[in-house]
Amino acid sequence: MPITSALVLFAVIWFLTLFIVLPLRLQTQGDVGEIEPGTHAGSPENPQMKKRFMVTTVVALGIWAVVAGTIISGVISVRDIDWFNRMATPEVSRTDG
Repeated sequence: MPITSALVLFAVIWFLTLFIVLPLRLQTQGDVGEIEPGTHAGSPENPQMKKRFMVTTVVALGIWAVVAGTIISGVISVRDIDWFNRMATPEVSRTDG
């Protein structure tokens, strides 16, 4: 897997993991009862973004290692998930030119 593909795969996994981690254990200003003037009651009271980014990075690294290892090892290929037989088999796509 080229380095660019690995970085793009990690970025996609990181952002997907971030969207899962963001709402976990979140206390809103409305929950605490201390709403700052000019903000919504659903705004986080203490977002703890540094901690959330670190948790996201650690979890994303684990997921990325499994996915990248599977891709590099060739255990699962694109042809394995072609459920509708839209890809030609390698023997059919060759031409004797």
